[in-house]
Amino acid sequence: MVGNGLFDLTGKVAVVTGAGKGIGRAIAIALARAGVDIMAISRTVSDLNTLASEIRPTGKRMARYAGDISSIDEINRAVEVSLQEFGRIDILVNNAGIVIPQPAENVDEESWDKTMGTNLKGLFFCAQRFGKVMMKQRKGKIIHISSILAFTALDKHIAYCASKGGVTMITKCLALEWGKYGINVNCIAPTFIRTPLSAPNVNNPKMRAWILERTPIGRIGEPEDVVGAAIYLASPASDLVTGETIMVDGGWVAL
Repeated sequence: MVGNGLFDLTGKVAVVTGAGKGIGRAIAIALARAGVDIMAISRTVSDLNTLASEIRPTGKRMARYAGDISSIDEINRAVEVSLQEFGRIDILVNNAGIVIPQPAENVDEESWDKTMGTNLKGLFFCAQRFGKVMMKQRKGKIIHISSILAFTALDKHIAYCASKGGVTMITKCLALEWGKYGINVNCIAPTFIRTPLSAPNVNNPKMRAWILERTPIGRIGEPEDVVGAAIYLASPASDLVTGETIMVDGGWVAL
């Protein structure tokens, strides 16, 4: 396979969690532009409606499910809706995530459970449930969206860092177990990206200056900066790549 065929996604079906905003939204739009039908999952109906209007000009289909992936019952329902709409699932982008900044000594059980429920539990059971569909198909691509904070600590982010560190190992374990089914499982670890989730950090002048000082590329990331890695990991170009984490960090962890 040569040329553009390496990145040909025409006719594929992708599920994107956390698709209503930020990185998930950018990836969903980019996949649609690459020829992919989209099953978008988000908690917020209005965000899904806006995304649908942005995907419509691509000519690709977009189905939607408004739900919370920290609930396994809702994950199961999202799988049912996806199969009813499209009949198969080729790509899963596990993007949904939350962050609740707290000093370690003040972390409460509710905040810890909420963070782990979405970032780790929800991510794993989405991979498991949609992965079972891919097992029957004997092929699939699973892409987890992690963070540089899986590899470097940040003050007042212990729960988030722990959850993203867990995503790294989930990626490796699933890659090990599911390679025999033709399923590739990989991860993208972005730096601070200008999204609603990271707004408290990137909009804070002192924090923004610190981020820029730590980033060799010298700028804050945009959601579209993550798109290229996602297209690569979803495409035939990455068929021999599994269990890996691609850093989209402007050189942050190189320091």
